Amino acid sequence: MNKRKIINDPVFGFINIPDGVVYDIIQHPYFQRLHRIKQLGLSMYVYPGAQHTRLQHSLGAMHLMGEAIGQLRAAGHDISADEETSAKACILLHDIGHGPFSHALEHSLVPGVSHEELSVILMEEMNRQFEGKLDKAIKIFRNEYPKRFLHQLVSGQLDMDRLDYLSRDSFFSGVSEGIIGSSRIIKMLNLHEGQLVVEAKGIYSIEKFLVARRLMYWQVYLHKTSVAAEKMLVNILKRAKLLASGGVDLFGSPSLRYFLYNNADKMEFMQKGPALNHFVMLDDADFISAIKVWTGCDDLVLRELCTAFINRRLFKVEIKPEKSTPEELARWTERYSRHFGISEQEASYFMADETVSTDTYSAEDDTINILMKDGTIRDIAVASDMLNITVLTRKVQKHYFCYYKLSQN
Repeated sequence: MNKRKIINDPVFGFINIPDGVVYDIIQHPYFQRLHRIKQLGLSMYVYPGAQHTRLQHSLGAMHLMGEAIGQLRAAGHDISADEETSAKACILLHDIGHGPFSHALEHSLVPGVSHEELSVILMEEMNRQFEGKLDKAIKIFRNEYPKRFLHQLVSGQLDMDRLDYLSRDSFFSGVSEGIIGSSRIIKMLNLHEGQLVVEAKGIYSIEKFLVARRLMYWQVYLHKTSVAAEKMLVNILKRAKLLASGGVDLFGSPSLRYFLYNNADKMEFMQKGPALNHFVMLDDADFISAIKVWTGCDDLVLRELCTAFINRRLFKVEIKPEKSTPEELARWTERYSRHFGISEQEASYFMADETVSTDTYSAEDDTINILMKDGTIRDIAVASDMLNITVLTRKVQKHYFCYYKLSQN
């Protein structure tokens, strides 16, 4: 039976879902879990329309992968049907290791394990279930496949992941500064000595892409209110785990309770133990339902934070030129301790000092190479004639002091 499907995507229009392993991946429970994880985490508290999911993003990235491979074939490069399928499978699964609210809890729920590492572990488990059909996809993900440009299309300065999330996040958040010409960029892709390059005609589209990425980071991804909401959620989880370690019985789904009452580490995930089984059952709903119930718990700290979070009384934010001094933090701690009648350790949950930074274009990670008309290759930072790309290579750093607003503040 032909299982080919067509999905109507609000960003790119109709997306074809081919028969075979790609269709089987999309139907797999691990992938369907991404339906229940928001792409932009807690950005919905700033941009109410930002309700799209990791699954939508992964489908969009897969569509762009097909477009890119089609363009490279049109340019005369040999890419087999199996390699195309593996590249699509790889980009579909590149975010499979994300936990609830995407990046928000990445280093809090399972300390020391990144979503990329979890993605590999889950891909290997799916590969076992698919009897080795994902071997090539995993090699592409790890950059071990001979045709390195396939990895660049999955993870690089100009990958299909970025082309989709900038277009999609801009569309759903309503931030027009993130709009990019993804179709134009893909049409300008080519290969030179096995590496991905952009033809010279596409320089201006690349410049717009880099500027859009910088603007989206500070207007959406690192928006101060989004960061404040994330720090509040992290402190809620931290407090819940502390109470759980002390024997307090907290409400939660079986999978959430597993991570509250157990200290799962990377080794347990690699051994495909209970942690992995519980992780693939976790999504945003586990946390929202627990936080709603925790608004009535006996612990003042957890109760106050959860009530404020559910009702969007988020941490306030001060943007500072440098991190808060110990003396400043001590004054805030004393203020909360006195107001709530709690210890200084408990008072620390009502604030957070966070340093955020980003560099839009780092040649150390990867480069965007421009294929000039004379056949030479130039880094975009050199080839650009209308924009000083080197400005975008500088790391911008901001210090956010997040604090819970008391009535007398």
